[in-house]
Amino acid sequence: MTWINTVPYEEATGRLRTLYDRVKGPDDNVDNIMMAHSLRPHTMEGHMHLYKYVLHHNANRLPKWFLEALGVYVSMLNRCDYCVLHHFQGLQRLLGDEARAAAIEAALRADDPAQAFEGRELAAMGYARALTTAPASLDAGAVVALRAAGLDDGEILEVNQVVAYFAYANRTVLGLGISTRGDILGLSPNDSDSPDDWGHR
Repeated sequence: MTWINTVPYEEATGRLRTLYDRVKGPDDNVDNIMMAHSLRPHTMEGHMHLYKYVLHHNANRLPKWFLEALGVYVSMLNRCDYCVLHHFQGLQRLLGDEARAAAIEAALRADDPAQAFEGRELAAMGYARALTTAPASLDAGAVVALRAAGLDDGEILEVNQVVAYFAYANRTVLGLGISTRGDILGLSPNDSDSPDDWGHR
């Protein structure tokens, strides 16, 4: 499941077991990206705080399906199949429109979001691409362009944080050889009204 040793759920004790119980899904399943932190549980706790607050918090204003779409695009650009597989499943579930989800997937795989997005969503996708592939190329004009497309500064921050989170998650996965073997795809801590609820459902 990873290139480093991990502690399976049934062998976890103490603080690690407590964290596993917070993040687990059905049948005590713990996603491999979380299990990869098992030798340093404090980093799992930090990861889950960031993940929950960036993607699954009720103070966000952009639709959750669109935040997931940004994450899928960033993960495709970074060639992180693990995150693409997990978060495309989440996008599909949240969107509730299989045809639209398929069109989005095709557009992102073609690296041409204009096939599936327009307006402020397309502008956010362009920003996500630039921040992922050439972050030092950005200047204040990038934010000006997002405002002109109809995003307010809080929404721009949401886009920025999702892109930045997936840069972290993708590098965690790719740098440790984390696979989807044994994972249940598409589960997430969906109770946005309870920031401390990390259970995957």
